Amino acid sequence: MDDEDIWQENPQFVRDAEWDKLSSGFTNAGYREGITAGKESALQAGFDEGFAQVGAPIGRQLGILRGIASALLSFLQASPATPEKAVIVDEVRAIVSQLGSIRFPDIAPPDLEAVRHAREHLGDRRLEEADEAEMPVPEEVQEKRSIESLEDMLAQMGGGAAETAKRPTMDDVSKLQARLLAICTQLGLSLQWS
Repeated sequence: MDDEDIWQENPQFVRDAEWDKLSSGFTNAGYREGITAGKESALQAGFDEGFAQVGAPIGRQLGILRGIASALLSFLQASPATPEKAVIVDEVRAIVSQLGSIRFPDIAPPDLEAVRHAREHLGDRRLEEADEAEMPVPEEVQEKRSIESLEDMLAQMGGGAAETAKRPTMDDVSKLQARLLAICTQLGLSLQWS
């Protein structure tokens, strides 16, 4: 008996084989769709949480500071010049410049959950004990950092700065905010924001 005879003599065998194939295909497709939906759901939830707790508040604070500093500089430049005001204009101009050089990654807290996750999936015990600085960096992040480093070098060349530029931190933003508020108080301007 050859293979063709088996298929012709046992149609139930053919139906069962086809059913198993279809069932397996739908099970696999459902599994893949479930994993994809789960990943998308977790990704969206992570984005929502990160945006609400980190991105929006930091972006809002930095945007308000930049707006106030720029408006104050415009106001001061439009009013009559005095030697005392020239000193204040220079100070506000420096604040505007410093606020303009701040990038979100400079002041955002590290995503500790992402670091932990990467360490778990790399499976290297040494990474679990290592500092964040020793954490392998994805290629696209390395490229971005490389470009930012070039931008920093160009800024140093243009400004004549001889020392190595240090990227600003959230503490630097707080100091700029305090300086800006002090200038506003000195000028008799009242600012309130939360």
